[in-house]
Amino acid sequence: MDHGMDRREFMKRTAATGALFLAGDRDGRSAGTRETVNIPEADKIVITFITDNYYDQIRPDDKIARRHRPPRSVLDGALHAEHGLAYHVETVVAGQPHSFLFDFGTDVQGVTRNIDLLKIDLKTVEALILSHDHFDHQAALVDLLEAKRDELPKGIPFYVGERFFQGTYWRTPDGHVLDLLGLNKEAIERLATVRIVEARDPTPIVPGAVSTGRIEQVTEYEKIPPVFVAKKGDQFVQEDFVGEQAIVLNAKGKGLVVLSGCAHRGIVNAVKQAQAMTGMERVHAIIGGFHLTGAKPEVIQRTIGDIKAIRPDYVVPAHCTGFEAIAAFAREMPDQFILNTAGTRYVM
Repeated sequence: MDHGMDRREFMKRTAATGALFLAGDRDGRSAGTRETVNIPEADKIVITFITDNYYDQIRPDDKIARRHRPPRSVLDGALHAEHGLAYHVETVVAGQPHSFLFDFGTDVQGVTRNIDLLKIDLKTVEALILSHDHFDHQAALVDLLEAKRDELPKGIPFYVGERFFQGTYWRTPDGHVLDLLGLNKEAIERLATVRIVEARDPTPIVPGAVSTGRIEQVTEYEKIPPVFVAKKGDQFVQEDFVGEQAIVLNAKGKGLVVLSGCAHRGIVNAVKQAQAMTGMERVHAIIGGFHLTGAKPEVIQRTIGDIKAIRPDYVVPAHCTGFEAIAAFAREMPDQFILNTAGTRYVM
């Protein structure tokens, strides 16, 4: 097997995820509805961070990372960064290019500015997908759809997870509940721009890219903080992020690429889900939000230990990963680690 791990060890590591994946879930989906997902190999993958929490105009290229360079004025070409996340993803499969947008950031002016500066052609975008319904991933969406309605193909599919439009909230230490500004389904439908598609199971987005659907929680330590709550009737209950999705791609001859929004259900769980659903062990890159900001040191260390055991070629913690965890990845996985900046393109 790749990376020197034999088949027995790989099967042992993914057995828990695979068992859950094949056996169905709490909603009663049977084993017969869950088959191994064959993701076509992509001859080329380009993942562009339209925006992220951090921007460094003079940071050099690094491994597979290609940094944005202002073409003229350093001020006119400077990118917008924010507490938010938005991607443009391109695949080339069988010689044909495909692309989609994954998450949409917070500030529509900043996001649209970056799209223009990065020369992203929205006319070629084939799909939209949202990892989960938090403001830092979707607050710009409705205004973006309105501003770019003449560029995006009419009726473009917009993939969301199960139980998506239920609302999502944050409970403060003093017991107050803050609305995290979940999307309004009617507001999206009124634009008559997109076609909403609920992706409960692994779902092809474009050739070479598949959403995970529900990510099973198989690690003991990747727990959802109790501050996240959802509304059930008149009551607030623990949020389970059952509808949160990651993206899985298959880089030809290199292995899986796992692209995360926030990984509230655990970045290790997301990668194990990708391995189980594809039957593939080798992981080329793990990229995105790992949601370790504010995590206890022991949780960060256990996460890094399990990521090390997966042996990815590259690891790119971004957005909600948090300074302490990013620094720990840089220290403990220096050969694989890449510091992300807004506007960076990862070419694989």
